[in-house]
Amino acid sequence: MEFYQAPWKLVPNKLVRYPGGREIDRFRGVEPAQDDGRPEAWVGSDTLVCYAGEGSTEGYARCILPDGTECFVPEAIQRDPLHVLGKAHVERVGETLGFLVKLLDAQRQLGLQTHPTRPYAAKHFDSPFGKEESWYVIGLREDAKEPPYVLLGFREGNVQEEFAKGYDAEDISAMEACCHKIPVQAGDVFFIEAGAPHAIGGGCFVVEVQEASDITVGAHKLRGPHTLEEEAAHRERLLGCYHYCSRNYEENLQHFRIPPKVIREGDWGRELMLIGPAQTDYFSFTRLEAEKPVELLSTGAVQIAIVLEGDGTFSWQGGSCPVHKAEEWMIPAGVAGLKLTPGSGGCVVVLCNPQGAAPAAGT
Repeated sequence: MEFYQAPWKLVPNKLVRYPGGREIDRFRGVEPAQDDGRPEAWVGSDTLVCYAGEGSTEGYARCILPDGTECFVPEAIQRDPLHVLGKAHVERVGETLGFLVKLLDAQRQLGLQTHPTRPYAAKHFDSPFGKEESWYVIGLREDAKEPPYVLLGFREGNVQEEFAKGYDAEDISAMEACCHKIPVQAGDVFFIEAGAPHAIGGGCFVVEVQEASDITVGAHKLRGPHTLEEEAAHRERLLGCYHYCSRNYEENLQHFRIPPKVIREGDWGRELMLIGPAQTDYFSFTRLEAEKPVELLSTGAVQIAIVLEGDGTFSWQGGSCPVHKAEEWMIPAGVAGLKLTPGSGGCVVVLCNPQGAAPAAGT
């Protein structure tokens, strides 16, 4: 059996970013669970952090291949990109995943920010990827200082002028006041288009699926020594990245919160499209709820899987392996006939797909 003909178990990671991390530990059954300043797990990642220096591997995930050897995901991909990623995927995207999956646990509200479109990223950040992203809320902190929420989308009014005034005055509160504050519940799904203002509030534990980019455009002036010309260029680039689309609260909620849609169901369970082609061309992901054995939909491309609940068994042509809650898996395109047989309590898996590989409704 070739290495790309079986799923790869991913090695759990956590990256140093900002306060948080406890809920990732709890999800994984790690004791003692703690906020250790490592609030993001980059699942199956072949994306580097934005500040990575030459030779850095920070951001890359590690995988365990079928023969038991361990290596970085991009190293494994490069062994045979066509069979790992899929021929059509390589033709569309190249020899890279082109998307990034995270577990993200915010102890406190993250900074107000936005992300660039692909054309803006190419022009201003020398990146082929922008950063459209999405959030699937899978847990909330019961001890959060206030009910968990997100800031997302501009309020109605002349927000472009108000936002710029807040920036010039270095008044982050005034800039946040230009945005809607949305209470969240476990199960909520949001799509955050490039250019939309947003911030994840404290107490939110989410699966984040996005383009393969770590570019973040914040809401503050340059820090450290700089010239007036550098500050002016920074202001233009930062404020120009935001898209000033004003909506009232209900219009905003309808625009950004995405209702899951059933794409198939049977006596085995059901599969829900959480984010798909209706929202973006760059990635998609589904929630597979299995009570009986079910074959996973094949898109001809690589997938990343996170087991949210329960346990079971993956089986494919030539092998099988147990799967358990909180495990992370990469499924190469070369895996044939992959089936999930759930345990007695059922099994729920999030399945994440790259550009152009969304499973079709009714298949």
